[in-house]
Amino acid sequence: MTEEPILLALDLSLASEQVIEVLLEDVPGPELLAEIFETNKKRPEILKLLAESPNVPPEIKEQVTGQLNLPAKHAEKPNQSEETRKLGLLQKIERLTVGERIAIALRGGQEIRSILLKDANREVILTVLKNPKMTETEVEMVAHSRNVPEEALRSIHKNREWMKNYNINLALVNNPKTPPGIAITLVTGLRPKDIAVLEKNKNVSEAVRSVAKKLQQARKSH
Repeated sequence: MTEEPILLALDLSLASEQVIEVLLEDVPGPELLAEIFETNKKRPEILKLLAESPNVPPEIKEQVTGQLNLPAKHAEKPNQSEETRKLGLLQKIERLTVGERIAIALRGGQEIRSILLKDANREVILTVLKNPKMTETEVEMVAHSRNVPEEALRSIHKNREWMKNYNINLALVNNPKTPPGIAITLVTGLRPKDIAVLEKNKNVSEAVRSVAKKLQQARKSH
């Protein structure tokens, strides 16, 4: 049985400048910005990042500039093209340590989560799935993916709320990486048309196709 990663809360007062910079690129909500400011009032380098970020709202920026004794209209970094910004975010994340990537996996916004779900480290991916901001659309994409570790698919299956979503169930059943023992239990909950397609899906295991075939035959005999 695989051990789940130990989740360490991200202490923003001790987080590196690089971690804060990444979080400011893709902020999931104003609460995080306020927390970064409140926990870093004595760190000028972090306050400078807040002052320069276009994602920081005026009310927080005003407090930041006051703390730094800067003019009220402190210059922000010039806006980049969307493509350049996304590439920059990817490069910044790639420079973080595994521990830092695990830490931001729990707090990052959708763009950060999207990047980390492709991470080479299994624990980073499993931690993203524990991010409270994860949407069912994101979970469905993970359930479809053949590039995530098997443990990620098991983690999705353990979440009762997510498993109420039909599309997530369907994605897991049709994903060849889903353990057959899990996929088989989900087949009976599928719609007849999806069971018919599953029976012909050569990518899934023979055991899963066999259950689909038996259900097809049972329905035809009634």
